[in-house]
Amino acid sequence: MRLYEFDTLPGQGSMGIFHTLAREGIEALCLVSPASPLASVGYFQDASAEIDLAYCAENGVPVMRREVGGGATYLDANQVFYQVILHRDNPLATRNISELYRTLSAPVIATYREFGIETRFRPVNDIVTVEGERKIAGEGAGNIGECMVFVGGILIDFDYETMAHILNVPAEKFRDKIYETINENVTSIYRETGTRPSRSEVRGVLIEKFSPLLGKMEPAYYSDELHNKNDATILQMTRDAFLYKRTMKKPGHVTIRSGVEFISGMHKARGGLLRTASVLKENVLEDVTITGDFTLLPIDGLSLIEEGLRGAERNRGEAGSRIERILTEEGLQLPGVSVEDMLLALKIEE
Repeated sequence: MRLYEFDTLPGQGSMGIFHTLAREGIEALCLVSPASPLASVGYFQDASAEIDLAYCAENGVPVMRREVGGGATYLDANQVFYQVILHRDNPLATRNISELYRTLSAPVIATYREFGIETRFRPVNDIVTVEGERKIAGEGAGNIGECMVFVGGILIDFDYETMAHILNVPAEKFRDKIYETINENVTSIYRETGTRPSRSEVRGVLIEKFSPLLGKMEPAYYSDELHNKNDATILQMTRDAFLYKRTMKKPGHVTIRSGVEFISGMHKARGGLLRTASVLKENVLEDVTITGDFTLLPIDGLSLIEEGLRGAERNRGEAGSRIERILTEEGLQLPGVSVEDMLLALKIEE
């Protein structure tokens, strides 16, 4: 097992490296931070639907698609990424995916404990604080070449504002809502302890905690050959044909942490366009915002619909009956907009 320990690599290079190592069939633990910020989308996402590309272009934040799942995220030098690359026949890699996540998350949980934070693994792929259930590491896994890769990041600090800006939202009114949701559900070492350990300190603890699991690791040299191959990987992964490839994953779903989602929707009804933003927690509508160019009388009735949906199970039966009840009891008039239109705007399809 090789150990590639970098302080930083150029933004996209920090994510390209685990792809390159996997394609080369090199088993390794790679620790790295991006020297400059970037936005990354999961393999099953549509970059143009998930990322505010105009904001990223204006602010010099490059965008790349990775070959593992998960959601859109913002990466910068305040994060230390751990990337485990294993041959597919490695006993660790042959475990089922749920067991693999738990096993490889254990050294990360031990690392956070070293910095005074008690955390636990939360299926499907998050590490959260024991107190407050706030996400402090997101992880992903996938097959690349003949290898299996497992990746995640230690959050020394986190830029909530930029994260909220890189995400695509149906209307700017919803930007504050997604910021609030991220702010409430994502945390960092600095936020939990008031201290910022150096990247070097974090890497040292990660190496110590991963060593019993991965065995002896030999420090490896980032050769010119590997560097050139990584450049070629980045070129391939940032081509438009790959970056903007459409997949089957529905746009508008942002996983803040396991169990908490921000869902934006849009539906053109006969009576006008409806835009919605919902915060979903454990399949319950925790918050709902509705905007659009429809007609509603009386005009203050919209807040009654929004408030009436809070706390509802996100299914057609409960959400639909609540909307119907509010419309009837409050005498609200929504010409050309039916309960079905509202459910479609909320992206409640089942």
